[in-house]
Amino acid sequence: MDLSIVVPLLNEAESLPELCAWIDRVVKEQNLSYEVILIDDGSTDESWDVIESLRTSNPNVKGIRFQRNYGKSAALNEGFKAALGDVVITMDADLQDSPDEIPELRRLIVEDGYDMISGWKKKRYDNTLTKNIPSRFFNWSTRRISKIHLHDFNCGLKSYRRKVVKSIEVYGEMHRYIPVLAKWAGFRKIGEKVVEHRKRKYGTTKFGWERFVNGFLDLASIMFVSKYGKRPMHFFGLIGTIFFLIGFAMIAILVIGKIVDSTKGLTNRPPFYISLTSMVIGTQLFMAGFLGELIARNAPSRNAYLIEKKLGIE
Repeated sequence: MDLSIVVPLLNEAESLPELCAWIDRVVKEQNLSYEVILIDDGSTDESWDVIESLRTSNPNVKGIRFQRNYGKSAALNEGFKAALGDVVITMDADLQDSPDEIPELRRLIVEDGYDMISGWKKKRYDNTLTKNIPSRFFNWSTRRISKIHLHDFNCGLKSYRRKVVKSIEVYGEMHRYIPVLAKWAGFRKIGEKVVEHRKRKYGTTKFGWERFVNGFLDLASIMFVSKYGKRPMHFFGLIGTIFFLIGFAMIAILVIGKIVDSTKGLTNRPPFYISLTSMVIGTQLFMAGFLGELIARNAPSRNAYLIEKKLGIE
């Protein structure tokens, strides 16, 4: 199959017929074999009925239904698992992503050899303060941390080589940082294309204020995992050693003071218990780093990498 188009959706019953008809027209003009995978993320409207109707009229349409809302990341992850196309394209179901971008997104993968192309909505129609400022901050921060020079990490319109989507797991709300996940999986040729952003035609946005908090937490996760994911001892071990040495130094000072002046108390003084607490915390942090190292070094992904490297499997 030439192309898989993965579309996560939540309460988009009105836009689905127009979207699928538009995709069908564009892809048939290119004489490509394709599938459209619609993932209903717990919709409460008639979205699933519309998907079943579309599936009846067009065998290229496939549907996955969640019993409740699990989020965009879970929907994309299931869509990636089901995708059969050599090139996989993701887009939102609200008609703000134009299917007319599909041929060029595919060409960049097939002909120019990119592993992944991320859309950049350079001109937006929802350029409000509540969306623009947080988005600029997260994009800037992610660029600095990941060293991937993209302007819009969270754009829903992206294209991938099939090997990329089969090599990553999108969890939590990491759909915002799929380019980072792809880079961690070893795919370095990640490009960007300016794409059209259209005004919403039906319904309202499904993302509220909580995306700011979730975005910050995901960014913190990426900062930690990208730097210490394969060497947790460097983080926990360093902090644990500092705490332990501080506590040990305080105990040493107290003991020396007791030797010099036997009238001074030792165990009845607050610094004694502070130093003990510091040493206990330091030991716990050090052990957390040690256990993290054991887990990281015995992870299935690491073992698979070592086996592939040894056998010369691509």
